[in-house]
Amino acid sequence: MPHIVLNKSLNLFDYAILFKPIFQKTPLIKIHKMHTDIDGTNALFSTVVIDNSHQEFFIHVMTNKDRTTIRLLPATDPEKTDAVKQSLVNLALQIMEFYPDMEVTKSNLWDYLKIPITNE
Repeated sequence: MPHIVLNKSLNLFDYAILFKPIFQKTPLIKIHKMHTDIDGTNALFSTVVIDNSHQEFFIHVMTNKDRTTIRLLPATDPEKTDAVKQSLVNLALQIMEFYPDMEVTKSNLWDYLKIPITNE
């Protein structure tokens, strides 16, 4: 399962204020809505990807006291195309843009991130 782990906790309520819909033209990637749970530990991002097929799914962001994980919501289980993997990266990059002290510590998407591997 594609995933990205960031080294710090993310305040999802604060990020909900900063979040801007993400739109990429080619291939089409649209992350357009954020839904946060009442505890602020989980968020779902409505995502549409159109490459060789049209897929709609949720990106799941989970945060705890020492890390934040970005992954696909298993219930929506899209085909893991390059564009689907890139959607996870696009969200991670936006988070790191708003929170520059966050770093990727684990991932199986390093080729998409184009960030040097740290702590591995």
